[in-house]
Amino acid sequence: MTLTDVVLLTFIVLLLGWAIYDELIMDKLKGKTRLTITLLRRNRIDSTIFVGLVGILIYNNITTNGTAMTTWLLSALALVAVYISWIRQPKLLFKNEGFFFAGVWILYSRIKEMNLSEDGVLVMQLEQRRLLIRVKNIDDLEKIYKLLVVSQ
Repeated sequence: MTLTDVVLLTFIVLLLGWAIYDELIMDKLKGKTRLTITLLRRNRIDSTIFVGLVGILIYNNITTNGTAMTTWLLSALALVAVYISWIRQPKLLFKNEGFFFAGVWILYSRIKEMNLSEDGVLVMQLEQRRLLIRVKNIDDLEKIYKLLVVSQ
């Protein structure tokens, strides 16, 4: 196994670990999920470019008689990238003490200010960071409002 194969295998394992954490584990952490909101996907162009570049690497590896292991690893990397970029839905999970956004746990007490922009983006100001939450369904903003303001 070459260094290239080891690096590819490492990235595949890391991406699969992220996908498993995002789909299965995050829902079970920090108590019961009170509300799940699907978010808009971002960076489709970036992911398309990445998958295209991996496709070029696969083609180059096949035409230069590279190892079959490298071809299979590149193909697996492309499949995992397609899953994470296009099939998986990004989501916002609200729990009792906080919420998960982009895989990160944020306590409700860290929210200093909330605003809604004209184009339907919920802006949450934390201590040193601003979260821009783009929901897929605009009606979900009312559910978030009821959860955060009315039930507190």
